[in-house]
Amino acid sequence: MFQEQPPCSEEELVERSLRLEGLSVAQLAARLSTRIPQHPIQRKGWIGLLVERALGTTAGSLSAPDFMNLGIELKTLPMKAPFRSAESTFVSSIPLLRLHEQTWETSTCYAKLKRVLWIPIESSSTIDFPYRRFGRPLLWSPSEQQHRVLADDWVFLSTVITTGGLAEVDARWGEYLQVRPKAANSRASCAVLDEDGCSTRTLPRGFYLRARFTSMLFSSHAC
Repeated sequence: MFQEQPPCSEEELVERSLRLEGLSVAQLAARLSTRIPQHPIQRKGWIGLLVERALGTTAGSLSAPDFMNLGIELKTLPMKAPFRSAESTFVSSIPLLRLHEQTWETSTCYAKLKRVLWIPIESSSTIDFPYRRFGRPLLWSPSEQQHRVLADDWVFLSTVITTGGLAEVDARWGEYLQVRPKAANSRASCAVLDEDGCSTRTLPRGFYLRARFTSMLFSSHAC
């Protein structure tokens, strides 16, 4: 049922993703001969890896869309209720020392958002982890209006960062995109230039899509 081999076309990928709909985490894990982690901490990011195996992603740890041959990014989306995202969605890490070299069109963030396959998954605490089910997938590209807002958010946030204002960046900034810390723990750090152009250390940052934006995507595509 799930070949774990890269899909050759967008149509094949969509067909595979539709087979996930209605399956529980336990059912998909069994079909892939994988054990579900027992500890909640070990489950962080695990469903995403499970879905990657089922659909046959190719990018691995590269900063490229998950299905490199198709230019499609894969995102699992926890849903706390129909059309209500449970959390913001990580898009890409921010190369703090090289961000000034990028434009919106050449950025990793844009490459990850040009074409996205969304796989919703139940995340309510009232449903035991193994019995949470996958919903109907959504293959999406930004509309003209969405693209314009995403680009404006990226340019604004990137300008603040590259001009030494990273410490002032607030997660409330940006309509669709926001900047948040992206690290496994509070001890992780990376280099960045401060407002005086001097190198200092800070937490890694990433671009995230707001939960209200991904909620809007699914509600607008509802039958």
